[in-house]
Amino acid sequence: MPARKTTPDQIDAPQALALLKAAASAEHRAGLARYGIPDTHALGVPMREIQALGKRIGRQPVLAQPLWDSGIYEARLLVAFIADPAQLTPTRMDRWCRQFDNWAVCDTLCLHLFDRSPHAWGRIDAWARKRGEFEKRAAFALLAGLAVHDRHTPDAPFRNGLALVDAAAGDERNFVSKGVSWALRAIGHRNAALHAQAIALATQLAASDDATRRWVGKDALRDLSRVAVRTKVAKATKGRTKKT
Repeated sequence: MPARKTTPDQIDAPQALALLKAAASAEHRAGLARYGIPDTHALGVPMREIQALGKRIGRQPVLAQPLWDSGIYEARLLVAFIADPAQLTPTRMDRWCRQFDNWAVCDTLCLHLFDRSPHAWGRIDAWARKRGEFEKRAAFALLAGLAVHDRHTPDAPFRNGLALVDAAAGDERNFVSKGVSWALRAIGHRNAALHAQAIALATQLAASDDATRRWVGKDALRDLSRVAVRTKVAKATKGRTKKT
């Protein structure tokens, strides 16, 4: 007998919020501050529970805006798993990005929703010019997400991404500099050519007189110089060569 297919639960936003509240833990909420996440609007739901609920609900884009507008931390995380990336507009992506107030919401939407949008590359360029800390981080979290998940884009946009990394590497704000390093490392993991260019940029940054640029360069070099990374890059390059 074939396995029964499961269908997403058809629920409304209040029901989704009720499910989040049912999964909340005061202990988990109390621990958010250790990770630099404000708990003012948090319920205390572990990420694994949010992802499980997202899988249960499925892509139901009608829920996305009401959940986002609730302002609840976990509801905004849930948006990443239930919104439809194909239906996102640049305007909506920009609006949500402006409202990022912590790294976890920023990174979760960039890695599980925005990087699947056809507008992703245009948002990187736009957000990299922003002044807000989490808006600017979003540019590099999204670039890192595309470096990991986008298997079809050629190298040129990622080389342009390295130029954005270079331009932002002196930003002293913690969440920006970490996002810049993340993007640089992720690009360097794609293939041999980008690995060499990422190594070259990281080496240049590591020799900088500017402390933040120097930190970004050294942080990236530690990762990109690892044997495991070089082996991964060689395999990826070999696999791509066979396909072509």
